[in-house]
Amino acid sequence: MKYRLMTPGPSIVPEETLLTLAKPVRHHRTAENKAIMAEALSLLKQVFCTKNDVAVFTSSGTGAMETAVATFIRPGDTAIVISAGKWGERWSELCKTFQANLVELKTDYGKVVSPAEVEAALKKHPKTVAVYSQLSETSTGVAHDIAAIGEVVKKTPALLAVDGISGVGAMECRTDDWGVDLLACGSQKALMMPPGLAFLSVSEKAKKVMESKPAPPTYYFDLKKYLAKAAENDTPYTPAHTLIAAQVESLRMMVNQGMENIWRDAKTMSQAMLAAVAALGLKPFAEVPTAGLTTIVVPSGVDGATWPKLLEQKYGVKVAGGQGSLKNKIIRVAHMGYVDALDVVGIVAALEWSLAELGYTVEPGKAVAAATKVFSAAFSAK
Repeated sequence: MKYRLMTPGPSIVPEETLLTLAKPVRHHRTAENKAIMAEALSLLKQVFCTKNDVAVFTSSGTGAMETAVATFIRPGDTAIVISAGKWGERWSELCKTFQANLVELKTDYGKVVSPAEVEAALKKHPKTVAVYSQLSETSTGVAHDIAAIGEVVKKTPALLAVDGISGVGAMECRTDDWGVDLLACGSQKALMMPPGLAFLSVSEKAKKVMESKPAPPTYYFDLKKYLAKAAENDTPYTPAHTLIAAQVESLRMMVNQGMENIWRDAKTMSQAMLAAVAALGLKPFAEVPTAGLTTIVVPSGVDGATWPKLLEQKYGVKVAGGQGSLKNKIIRVAHMGYVDALDVVGIVAALEWSLAELGYTVEPGKAVAAATKVFSAAFSAK
């Protein structure tokens, strides 16, 4: 049975990238690897839509997030966190770890924090050092309006730090145009790689703030060290250089396809999934859905633990369940990275079959037809 990985991380890795991972391991401190790093940094800037410097870490995406807090927050500094799910809560936990004066803009799971709320918080806390947000909140499937939030933050001395780990490459993200000072990303989602690499783009505004701060209370995640070495196409500590070489392959694919085209296709896949959800008589969980992920409310009468297990064991489709208070209440179906229309149509068919087997009333083919209609219209418009 073919295995279809449709989780919001890790995601499907292209064959070309897997073949690069299969090559013999070389030493990491060589001119060859510096050339690979130089290409990786150039490609990352294109994917991030930035001219800013990018730091590369051997870590999960949380490493980049921690660096974005540890570098800029000192005890007592005010940090505003947009918290709409588990990854907003991750920002809060990091800020607490580094003893920030934490201002949380919390909202119910499935909803978003508005730019107006951010503006009000900044007016109330004019000495805010940084605003921390998510581009795509992976735990709930919502997308924040970073373009509008950026317009608010750029009028103040505060920095805007964005967790783009499940968003970059799966939805529109214009780092420089939107005024994002710190963009954190990871390799294992829409960048089409296994876990193990993290990235952080750093604006000139952020660099000035960094220079004004004393040394961070961390050794490994010291951003100055990474930026200094990035200028030499290198890293301060032993890099996962085999992963970096493979990441170059996936990034080349993205740049060759074009970010505008990737965003367009991701939006179409999201619309197709939402049309299928409606055709099944189900409800999406997210108030403002992200393009790379569809969260579906488990219908009454269907066991929320059994449904994803059936999808995996009988149909080879691995989706993610809900986290925390959403456990067994939603499923999360990703369509990011190395995924296309045929993958989505197949997943929709599996949703139909599995729901019918679990006793939910399904009109065979209705959801598949709804998704196909969206794709047909998109293909005709190309």
